[in-house]
Amino acid sequence: MSRNRESERALVLVVACALIDQDGRVLLARRPEGRAMAGLWEFPGGKVQAGESPEEALIRELREELGIDVSKSCLAPFTFASHAYDGFHLLMPVYLCRRWRGRIEPREGQELAWALPNRLAGYEMPPADVPVVAMLRDYL
Repeated sequence: MSRNRESERALVLVVACALIDQDGRVLLARRPEGRAMAGLWEFPGGKVQAGESPEEALIRELREELGIDVSKSCLAPFTFASHAYDGFHLLMPVYLCRRWRGRIEPREGQELAWALPNRLAGYEMPPADVPVVAMLRDYL
């Protein structure tokens, strides 16, 4: 029995968060030069490491990337994205978060922007993030 190319791709689990401020804006981070998909805007987050739950990974990533502390109870599951890239298939649970401790600061060379939900489509994003934009616009 032969397997098709889609089934031969490695599954990569990443997690992302739509941080929402008091004005209803969503935080986006621009991928820095030297990284895959540099220059594209994305929702903060990253890869889930072995032994981590998606929530634990997101809490760790937000601390590393932005210097904020988020409690698990403040993460609300929102949706997920599934996208086939060349060489791997990405599965991305997406959470909403309206409460965190600390001041958001870019700690990994990324540029940050706060955008109203109806303006998110104006930011060039990786293909996996694009479907999330319309859902956020309609929800928020």
